[in-house]
Amino acid sequence: MREAVGTAYLAVLEAINEYLITKKGLSKKELPKSADAYRAALRRHPSVRNGKLMREFEMLYDMLHIAGYYRGLLYDADVLKQALKAAKAFIEKVE
Repeated sequence: MREAVGTAYLAVLEAINEYLITKKGLSKKELPKSADAYRAALRRHPSVRNGKLMREFEMLYDMLHIAGYYRGLLYDADVLKQALKAAKAFIEKVE
């Protein structure tokens, strides 16, 4: 379970990276290196500056990265499915 949510969180970050590279012209060196830097990047770039998108990123960070990966608190299969579904929806919005 931890591996699955960890991979989903990394996929969310990679989707943001791809957006920043292809649509905003950032180089790989300019990509965010921390969760706070990802938050700042989402706030800074107008086409992703969207309160709903930021709330979704925060939810995914809390659910996938903190509760699921670090603390291993996602026990229910339905909750896990919902988290993975939310990650997929976020990725599709960023693309």
